[in-house]
Amino acid sequence: MLYPFFALAAQSPSRQRTFRRAAVAHVLVVAAAAWAVFRDGPSRSAATFGHLLLVAGIVEGAALVGWRLTQMPKSQALEFLLVSPLRPTRVFVAEALVGLTHLTFVTLAGLPILLVLSATGRIDRLDPLPLTLMPLTWGAVTGLGLAMWAYEPLLVRGLGEKLAMALVVLYLIVGVLAGENLRAWLDRVPEDLRVALLRGFAALHTHNPFGILAYWLENETQYAWPRVVGGELAGVGVAGAFLWRGARRLHAHFHEYHYQPARDVSGDKRPAVGERPLSWWAVKRVSRYSGRINLWLAGGFGVLYAAYQVLGADWPAWMGQRVFQLCDEYGGVAALTTGLVLLAAVPAAFQYGLWDSNAQNRCKRLELLLLTELQPGDYWNAAAAAAWRRGRGYFAVALLLWTAAALGGKVAPAFAFAAAASGVLLWGLYFALGFRAFSRGHQANGLGMLLTVGLPLAVYGLHRIGWPLLGDLLPPGTVYSAATASLSWAWLAGPVLVAAAALAVARRSLGRCDAELRRWYDRHSGRKVMS
Repeated sequence: MLYPFFALAAQSPSRQRTFRRAAVAHVLVVAAAAWAVFRDGPSRSAATFGHLLLVAGIVEGAALVGWRLTQMPKSQALEFLLVSPLRPTRVFVAEALVGLTHLTFVTLAGLPILLVLSATGRIDRLDPLPLTLMPLTWGAVTGLGLAMWAYEPLLVRGLGEKLAMALVVLYLIVGVLAGENLRAWLDRVPEDLRVALLRGFAALHTHNPFGILAYWLENETQYAWPRVVGGELAGVGVAGAFLWRGARRLHAHFHEYHYQPARDVSGDKRPAVGERPLSWWAVKRVSRYSGRINLWLAGGFGVLYAAYQVLGADWPAWMGQRVFQLCDEYGGVAALTTGLVLLAAVPAAFQYGLWDSNAQNRCKRLELLLLTELQPGDYWNAAAAAAWRRGRGYFAVALLLWTAAALGGKVAPAFAFAAAASGVLLWGLYFALGFRAFSRGHQANGLGMLLTVGLPLAVYGLHRIGWPLLGDLLPPGTVYSAATASLSWAWLAGPVLVAAAALAVARRSLGRCDAELRRWYDRHSGRKVMS
């Protein structure tokens, strides 16, 4: 049963490209992290090294496992499998195993570097085991969890969002506002309840994947191995539960997506179509999975951090400030706003609004769109409206933080304005590059990962090796340096280059958009494409 799925994955050009790019990116990330350990020593970089590998595993799990499984039900060709003797649960499990195999190979690509670190004494001889297994396990949890969440009915997703909102509020109150003063906040609570709550919050802080991996790297093996084994067993159990739920929901989700019964929507509040129907459709499309949970978390923390920047020494003593002090130590407003701008630019680089999951669906859509009188500007406006709809919340939080830093005297208003302008230029360049990839028919996944992950890591590396001026020429570097108030006349070269590149790419994309879309359609229409 499994052979056809693995054979198709091995023959698919797009999946092989994604796999190779993920493997190369993983090796580069591990190599960069290993270089930091060689330079700074394991005592200073061990926890950061483990956290970076874990984040890489989570991102790779979402890309290699979650993306494929969430896009699979969108193709009506799946219906032939669902009515065959091959049951839907087996189809899901087989596709999941293919993705997990790709994820395993990508994770193992960095193992030789870990073994070199172990052989040279930079890390313990047993460290490569958890540094490989934990990113793999929690990457699988992330990928399968995304698929399971996408397959759930609208009612369940709505309830889940409300629960997530409650957890975000709890985190902001306990982890940020109370912080190190949590014990004082609970003084009026009965003793037994207070002890239980303190132990529960401490366990959440220390027994999550990041805390477990840091505990392993910072303590002796005989003390840390039970916690690592427990974390691994928990991850495998959660991944198994997500796999079971996703397999059970595939058939129902497919029918809900394609054959949902008609209902009366006359009473629903929907925005008017207006004069730009393609823009209306693109915005409506990306609003299906709006990612509000992440925005709530970023927005809630951003508001509190902005208040801390304005109040400064007047911040109430009974409220926690250790979290904010840690943020200040690791880049402060400059680093946080740069990250928020990059999050705002993710939809611009990946082009969620107009991009289709595979070549077949794209051919069907273009077959209709190319018969209309739509101009390149219509495609541009639709893609921009969808990208801005998904990213504007993060940019608003960044603006709030820049304004708070200026009001609090942490940065001059001119520098805050320069950072905001650099953020606008970054978004514009990323959107122009993403739209260029869309018009040429290229998958934006590789480009998006390079722009939103690769360039920030390059800026960080250049700053660490003492070449900040070169890092400031890259778009994320211009935003970060402006917010740190460490500007010079040489810094202006970065925004100028970014603006010039954005204008050149935008003009070229608009000029060739219609011809390249038609060329792509002529080349792919009617062909059997494995994706």
